Amino acid sequence: MSDSEIVAGKSGITFAGPDAVALYQAIAVRSGINLYAKTGMKPNRMWTPTAMLATAGRICGKTYRRGEYARADADLTVWIETMKSALPVRNDR
Repeated sequence: MSDSEIVAGKSGITFAGPDAVALYQAIAVRSGINLYAKTGMKPNRMWTPTAMLATAGRICGKTYRRGEYARADADLTVWIETMKSALPVRNDR
C-alpha cells in the first residue's frame, strides 16, 4: 500500500503520493475531454483529443478510438469514484 492521501488544509487541497496524483490527473483529463466534447475547444495546444484519449486509456487500461469521448468519460468517472473511496482524506483545517 502506498502512502497516498488527500489533505484539505488551510491553504488548499494537496494530492500527496502517486495514487493521489494519478487521481488528480484523471480528474483533469476527464474535465478536458468533457470540454472538448461539448465545445470543440482544447484545454491547451499539446492536449489534443488523441492525447487526452490516450491518457484516459493508460489510466483506465482500455483503448479508445477517435470520438469515443462519452465512453472515456464514463470509464474515467468509475475509476475516479473508486479511487476517491480508496484514498484516505485528512482535514487539517
